[in-house]
Amino acid sequence: GGMTADQMDLLAEIAEEYSDGILHITTRQDIQLHYLHIDDTPSLMRRLAAVGITTQEACGNSIRNVTACPIAGVCRTETFDVTPYADGATQFLLGHPDCQDFGRKFKIAFSGCAHEACGLTSMHDVGLIARVEGDKRGFEFYVGGGLGAVPHQAKLMVDFLPVEELLPMIQAIARVFARLGEKNNRARARLKFLIAKLGLEEFKNLVEEERKILPHEDAWTAYLAGVDEASESPLKDAVSLNGAVKSNAFAEWHATNVYAQRQPGYSVVSVTLPLGDATADQFRLMAELGRKYIKDTIRTTVEQNIVFRWVSDADVPELYRGLEAAGLGAPGASSIVDVTACPGTDTCKLGIASSRGLAAELRKQLAEKSATLDAAVKDLRIKISGCFNSCGQHHVADLGFYGISRKVGDYHVPHFQVILGGQWKENAGSYGLAIGAVPSKRIPEVVDRITQSYIDQRKGAESFQDFVARVGKVAVKDSLADLTVVPDHDEDATLYTDWSDIREFTTGDMGKGECAGEIVPLIEVELQGSERESFEAQIYMDGGDYSAAYESALNAMLHGAKALVKTQFLDIPEDPDQIVSEFRTRFIETKLFFDRAAGAKFANYLFRHHEDRVANPSAEVAHQIIEEAQLFIEAVHACYGRMKVVTA
Repeated sequence: GGMTADQMDLLAEIAEEYSDGILHITTRQDIQLHYLHIDDTPSLMRRLAAVGITTQEACGNSIRNVTACPIAGVCRTETFDVTPYADGATQFLLGHPDCQDFGRKFKIAFSGCAHEACGLTSMHDVGLIARVEGDKRGFEFYVGGGLGAVPHQAKLMVDFLPVEELLPMIQAIARVFARLGEKNNRARARLKFLIAKLGLEEFKNLVEEERKILPHEDAWTAYLAGVDEASESPLKDAVSLNGAVKSNAFAEWHATNVYAQRQPGYSVVSVTLPLGDATADQFRLMAELGRKYIKDTIRTTVEQNIVFRWVSDADVPELYRGLEAAGLGAPGASSIVDVTACPGTDTCKLGIASSRGLAAELRKQLAEKSATLDAAVKDLRIKISGCFNSCGQHHVADLGFYGISRKVGDYHVPHFQVILGGQWKENAGSYGLAIGAVPSKRIPEVVDRITQSYIDQRKGAESFQDFVARVGKVAVKDSLADLTVVPDHDEDATLYTDWSDIREFTTGDMGKGECAGEIVPLIEVELQGSERESFEAQIYMDGGDYSAAYESALNAMLHGAKALVKTQFLDIPEDPDQIVSEFRTRFIETKLFFDRAAGAKFANYLFRHHEDRVANPSAEVAHQIIEEAQLFIEAVHACYGRMKVVTA
């Protein structure tokens, strides 16, 4: 995520010349430019390369940008600075011949400590947490993490991997992944699926055998000679802020956007970028401020902000005034106000609901009352995805949301699934699950109710996750029940539009007729039953009954399949084999179930578990089938939304 002032100036130039003048910070510490013309990309890439920026392997079936804690090296609690190791991995792996034959992308993250979010190592293909044994540096080495539609938490592969083995170990994993990973079915082509198929021990054995036959490369350890040398230095001497006049606005901003470095007299200053966006002029201003106060020690963050490192404490007020003048002085960095969102329907072809529109509204409402927010909720994280794919990282938020559509009569209504149980800290320590769908326009009320319940009912210093576990998801879901009710379109059309879009979400063209009054309510009742079973599976899992959770989630999928079959075959027997057979014949072979939301992939969740049930499911297996059941149910809703009711 590191940038220089010269790079920021160049990025500002090309944003104006080739794009729409907006630079977007991604959750992988990258920069995105939208609305480019393909013919302009060669000249754009040459200009980027001239200042040391590459687009190589930013996308595609490659090792993506290596991420690391943005305050590594200045963090007060880190084990050691992971920056040189992350940089060494970047330089070694970028364009490496052993990393060019993957079936899908591959992500790596470094963290200096285990207890904070830092690198979010739990959700990466390879996650590394700094560790020291004696006087020896190394890493806890995790593999097989990933979010996406069905998230997998990374598994500990090596307790302590010496730094000398870091690069050859990643190279060996890359070779095994390239050789054995799925190539034809992209939906099953991530490393997490290969590890799930082989088992961790077999995968580990294969990697160890691969490591033994790797041809030696000097680059494995060449960079280690300089890891203890100072890679950064301040521009100015450390001078205390004591005695400086502080306005109320500055004090509020300082409380959330300034972090005291472990080096006395210096601070990290966070620049809050709503939705991760900054204009070209704002980038130029930040470059100018960077030259004035620091020495090319700017980084992007996974929360879509920018940080200035090594700011002398005495310069913080003046830096704040410069940022404020450019519209960059908003407080709330890394707080509940700092909502993360993927592009959603703005630019993504998979977007279902407006994640950015909702994020902007939540940020606005939360910012307006930030001064009165209870301290208990200020540090909660809200993350939003426009679809189930978790590009907004909704699975690891305290309050997560992902966009879906629901059919109400003849119309489609934008909704978001409410995700609870995720944990941002401890490097994405746990993944949440959907507890129910609420219309998009009512999500701010959801946030208000849940956070207020936490404020009113928490016991002592109880964490949000512990509070949800204690009161139970059933109680939380029940408290939102009235918000899920959608009035008839003719009665109130407010919910039939999405945030930041005055157009009606979509209008169906269902056939009208005598039978419609019977068929439509029937499938809706069946789908409600399917969703109830899926939620009950969560309750079983939270209670430690993983077998019951597994069976309930599988039954939820069978119930959803039966709901669709009943639109064509009303008297379908309850026999699971016949339900699956009829569903396959009527909706898979005819491709009625297929759409841009990968209906075929979701159908395979049902087929796989029906044909090969897991006898003694673990907590991980139970969690995954619940995710799969919810995605299958969403695909059933989508299929129903595309259907015309047969009237004869």
